[in-house]
Amino acid sequence: MHYENDENYFRGYEWWLMREAKKRNPNITLIGLPWAFPGWIGRGENWPYDYPDVTASYVVSWITGAKQYHNLDIDYVGIWNERSFDSKYIKLLRYTLDKSGLERVKIIASDNLWEPITLFVLQDRELSEAVDVLGAHYPGTTTVSEALKTGKQLWSSEDYSTFNDDVGGGCWARILNQNYVNGQMSATISWNLVASYYQELPFGRDGLMTAQEPWSGNYVVESPIWITAHTTQFTQPGWKYLQTVGHLTHGGSYVALTDQKGNLTIVIETMTHDHSVCIRPPLLPYNVTAQKATFCLKGSFASIGELQVWHSKFDFKMKKPVYFQKLTPIKVTNGSFTLDLDVDEVYTVTTITTGLKGSYPEPPPSSPFPKIYKDDFNVQHPNFSEAPDFADQTGVFEYFINQTDPGPHVYTLRQVVTQRPITWVADADQTISVIGDYKWQNVTVSCDVYMEEEHSGGVFVAARVDKGGGSVRSARGIFFWVFADGTYKVTNDLSGQSVLAEGQSGTRANVWHTLTLSVKGNNAFGELNGHVLWKNAVGLVPEHGWAAIGTSSFQLAQFDNFAVQAE
Repeated sequence: MHYENDENYFRGYEWWLMREAKKRNPNITLIGLPWAFPGWIGRGENWPYDYPDVTASYVVSWITGAKQYHNLDIDYVGIWNERSFDSKYIKLLRYTLDKSGLERVKIIASDNLWEPITLFVLQDRELSEAVDVLGAHYPGTTTVSEALKTGKQLWSSEDYSTFNDDVGGGCWARILNQNYVNGQMSATISWNLVASYYQELPFGRDGLMTAQEPWSGNYVVESPIWITAHTTQFTQPGWKYLQTVGHLTHGGSYVALTDQKGNLTIVIETMTHDHSVCIRPPLLPYNVTAQKATFCLKGSFASIGELQVWHSKFDFKMKKPVYFQKLTPIKVTNGSFTLDLDVDEVYTVTTITTGLKGSYPEPPPSSPFPKIYKDDFNVQHPNFSEAPDFADQTGVFEYFINQTDPGPHVYTLRQVVTQRPITWVADADQTISVIGDYKWQNVTVSCDVYMEEEHSGGVFVAARVDKGGGSVRSARGIFFWVFADGTYKVTNDLSGQSVLAEGQSGTRANVWHTLTLSVKGNNAFGELNGHVLWKNAVGLVPEHGWAAIGTSSFQLAQFDNFAVQAE
């Protein structure tokens, strides 16, 4: 909601993603967690809890809209990603959900560390009744004794976030088991699911698979996908972990789960230290060696005669790994079976017979971002609210229809956030969307621009932009700005402090202008409406980076006929 009463349930890609996920697995769990909040929620303060009723109704409207407009049932909702929680707000959120007929929606708190939420829950009965799940981020497979005392479900509600090569796959294999073995966490949620963003942004390729080239269609099914299958194809939400889980004698771990209807799934991992390091927290040294492991089935499992076997083996020497391979079923004799376990292996041994290694067509080959690129944003009924390939780092750039413009600028891209959000990390004070190939050095970027702020309007085009995400405030590059007060400047930073050139431009608001920025080696020049406005040597700028567009503050502005030509 860009402003109060602005309810649009068709923004962004998440609705589409949830719908597509439900098509493939109707039982998949959906969770909402605010990372940031629109600025208006704070009523002038950079804080979401001063007016908890406003924040609660904002969050609940998102949940009701998911159902009303997309028939999506949100199962759980969080508080504020890795930031402070507020007990009064959590209780009011529970009350607001219940009042809206959403009793079934459960609350996770607090998506940060185990403390202080655990202590608050233990000391406050009303808070304890409101919170269903204690969720911690990157817990390093451990919990705290107080969390166990609450009797609540414990989740690693964000984990992994590791480069998705085979060490990343090993990290995922280890924590999927050991989060329960060491910390009794019954869910582990990967951030993120699919790495579909420019790799040079923070946390590049920290997804279970990679699909970061929409222009080529290339994607890579990385090892963490197959490691996931070892658990998710043979269990479902609602299955219970058995108490007989633990560490193997010579390193590694095993878990066992049941649907309580006679089915049994055992997942075993023998990941060595150096082949399973996650991005965080640090991993203390430990040893794993090859071993024989014998499992005894007792009680209601004693009558099982045969188990299906699925196997993965990471191979860091010969680089010939095997992922999620079906082996011959194993016979259970006298209630037991034995496996020969090597290091860096994952086994699933299960009564479930529906396991299947999915196949997929050979993806198109990888290719760099096209060197000649144009977008006129002339899309009458876009599938998404945002234009392809642009990656907003601060602010939001949406397709816009100019009802009042009968000329060539009816369909444009518009920056629509007019107030600084209550942010998760330090967003920039400017808005910026990056695009292209991070390796680009010599480029020409041009765009038609339209400032909507009479006096304080300002827009830019940029080249060689070197940072985004949580580091965007310190982004450097070559930024060509024009302002509604009739001036221009050229800076080598997004914050506009380091000025390379400045002067009069005659630019003003509510008029279309064409900006062109050409950069070659250490030289650059800028054109306004086809005439050279400045020429300059540009020392001390990054050697390469993305192209970008943006505004000088949180303000409405439009962009059209964006074009890049790279050498």
